[in-house]
Amino acid sequence: MTMNNIDIKRNVLLNPGPATTTDTVKMAQVVPDICPREKEFAGLMKGLRDDLLKVVHAPADQYTSVLFCGSGTINIDICINSLVPEGKKILVVNNGAYNTRAVEVCQMYHIPCIDLKSSVFEQPDLNQVEQTLKDNPDVAVVYCCHHETGTGVLNPIREIGALAHKYGAIFISDTTSSLGMIPLDVVKDNVDFCMASAQKGLMAMSGLSFIIGRTDIIKASKNYPTRSYYCNLYLQYEYFEKTGEMHFTPPVQTIYATIQALKEYFEEGEEAKFARHRAVFKAIKEGVASLGLKEAIRDDIQSGLVVSVLYPDNPKWDFVKVHDYCYERGFTIYPGKISTTNTFRLCALGTITPDDIKDFIPVLKEAIARLG
Repeated sequence: MTMNNIDIKRNVLLNPGPATTTDTVKMAQVVPDICPREKEFAGLMKGLRDDLLKVVHAPADQYTSVLFCGSGTINIDICINSLVPEGKKILVVNNGAYNTRAVEVCQMYHIPCIDLKSSVFEQPDLNQVEQTLKDNPDVAVVYCCHHETGTGVLNPIREIGALAHKYGAIFISDTTSSLGMIPLDVVKDNVDFCMASAQKGLMAMSGLSFIIGRTDIIKASKNYPTRSYYCNLYLQYEYFEKTGEMHFTPPVQTIYATIQALKEYFEEGEEAKFARHRAVFKAIKEGVASLGLKEAIRDDIQSGLVVSVLYPDNPKWDFVKVHDYCYERGFTIYPGKISTTNTFRLCALGTITPDDIKDFIPVLKEAIARLG
């Protein structure tokens, strides 16, 4: 097979994922057709699973990674339905839209759940978390999103994980919008299970999600109530271990793209990649301030990836018109996810640089000026 050079328009995605990708990741999907049951493809998935552990510094003798076909929400579903033992509860430390999604999954499966709600504008109160664990010795799982993408608040997962372990529970963290962009060491951060999908921090394509977690707990979960067929963590893990394959059809082309994206992740280097995201975040904040716009979240609890911008207090403001103006010029902005406050989000994900933000801010300024 031969290919001519293809000129692909580059859009700067300032939404919280899928993220802007490199052309090499896009083109990695163009491969000879292959049956996903071939040994050659199983070998590719084995390498991918091993590399994912390295991203979160997970020791291979204690942790494994399990691949699934679906968006990031499939991971929330799988972890919750698979890892809560009979007669036990899950405590969701809830300060935003994505922790609320975990509560909704519990409700759908009728799993006993404590919804420990707190302000979306703040980090959770650790004293409250500890008191809840003291009062509820039947909590077997503590759950908290690392980075609440709806607001940009970074949660203290290391401390929450330590509390979970102190009271005999396991700790699951949704790291969908932080893995590969914010430092994460599952052992030091007391994380038993974390999760993400390929289109976020790894800067690949939508359709492949993965859970990284402790092998001993996955094995123990064989004896937990089975609440789903397709979304069962032990079944998928066992099938990988026996055959090297996914239980059901994998997203073949997306896996090729993710392998290329991981290659580029390691080539860029963890520290350099984190620093680039921080530099983009800083450029966004400076640009927002230069336009006289205000932020919804105070600086000291922000993730360094998402800027939640308050709508201007002006009757002429129209988010849709601003979005459309920017979109036509190659920049995508995104609505906020705070039910009580009108915001939009500008995110530092993907293969973008501070220079992209320098190009974007005048476009945003022009879009706002056109509203009069």
